[in-house]
Amino acid sequence: MKKFLLVLTLVAIACSSVSAAGLLLKKDPNSYQTINGISMRNLWLLDRVHYGASELARDFEWCNTNARTAVMQEGVIYIPRSEAKQLIPTPGDTVMASVIYRYDAMTGEELPALDVTLNGEPYTAFRGVNSIGKDNFGHVWVAPLTLKTKNTIEFYQVNVETGELTLLTTFDKGDVIERVDYIDVVGDITLEEAECNVLAAASEAPTVYGWHNDQGGDADTWEGFFYGDPYMDFVEMYPESQTQWGTAPAARFVLGEDEDTRYSGETFYIDGFTTVPTLYAKDGTIIDGFGSLSQDEMDADSLLMPKTGCNGIAEFTLGDRNFIAYPIGQYDAPNSCQVNICELGEGMSFSGMQRYWTFPADGLGQVSDSGLRIHPLISDYTTEGGKDAVLIFDYKCYNGMGVYIVGEGVVPDDPMPVAKPGDVNGDGFVTAADITALYDFMLNNDESHIVNGDQNGDNNITSADVTAVYDILLGSE
Repeated sequence: MKKFLLVLTLVAIACSSVSAAGLLLKKDPNSYQTINGISMRNLWLLDRVHYGASELARDFEWCNTNARTAVMQEGVIYIPRSEAKQLIPTPGDTVMASVIYRYDAMTGEELPALDVTLNGEPYTAFRGVNSIGKDNFGHVWVAPLTLKTKNTIEFYQVNVETGELTLLTTFDKGDVIERVDYIDVVGDITLEEAECNVLAAASEAPTVYGWHNDQGGDADTWEGFFYGDPYMDFVEMYPESQTQWGTAPAARFVLGEDEDTRYSGETFYIDGFTTVPTLYAKDGTIIDGFGSLSQDEMDADSLLMPKTGCNGIAEFTLGDRNFIAYPIGQYDAPNSCQVNICELGEGMSFSGMQRYWTFPADGLGQVSDSGLRIHPLISDYTTEGGKDAVLIFDYKCYNGMGVYIVGEGVVPDDPMPVAKPGDVNGDGFVTAADITALYDFMLNNDESHIVNGDQNGDNNITSADVTAVYDILLGSE
């Protein structure tokens, strides 16, 4: 009778169920060991595995297949979604306008979203903000998806305070017209402080597009990146059996090693649906990549080699040590939208690389983003513990996002205690304190004493979990 009254009371007070993943697991619950003096810690995580699959899609408008890319710049995350907002400018006329969602990079706190406008009007272009990024001088840009029926690509700068777009230029694809999903930029898009180079790998073709402009150049006159031509067909790929990039490939510039070549774009990665990240020279030849790994290296670590099908890569340095981050799989378990961080071998080579972490250790999500392939990884430099550190922003369309910090001064999270059934507060015992912890959470959202609140595995904390703990306390009588 007492058990029945307790459950009834909790049901009456907690008038709706509370998502255990949503409120308790806004951080990666896994800990990551320190390796060679480098540590990693998650700052926050919003994803289908830990927040909850249906809850993520319900609670966040950026969890949509029209929100395909994202960027982190000066402590803010920007996630553009094409055709996000229905507007009726005149009776009987309906248009869908783009929106940019914003989050605090350090805390995951949602910031006011931006309505995207162009020339003072809502921006309604088809897949109009398909690709977003930042240049090396703090400017944020967007570009649309362009199909094989269109021979130009509009290139916009974004006012990150208002959402207003400024058309910087329109790139011409030249004589070969292929679909372009995503682009990358190195240098200064305003051409004031440095040269600028833009790169895009074409979908389902061996073609790569590129454009160049000098510092102080005419914004309306860009020359072809490939020795005057705006495109080149590549003949070297990895795996060697491939003859095209597949759907929605990603390109990523590498910074030059000195001031003269810093923004020249002489080297870059291309990662396609049917290929894996490969480092190229401007003439289309392969410099390095996963093809350099020996069979012994792959046998020693089966997670080194990424699967084809998800596209993205990022480089960063800590002191004189060089690292890459890359996705190792899409949705299929056990590598559900996971990312590797590896230290490169001697001379920044793939051969001799060492995997440090695969994260999130239990995956990010297992829901198809409808074949968009892209998996943006953005790095930004900071400090922690008085030493240089790197923020890694991990975003996978329709599945989730999070920020991790990596560095010598980073203090890793302690391992999460493993709670046995009924041990809500993780103290190793099942007592009335566990009931109290559930009660405080359901009434006050007080999660400070909760380690394992979801006792019945339905991804929610409800009166059913109280009943489960109560049954354990009473010996299931």
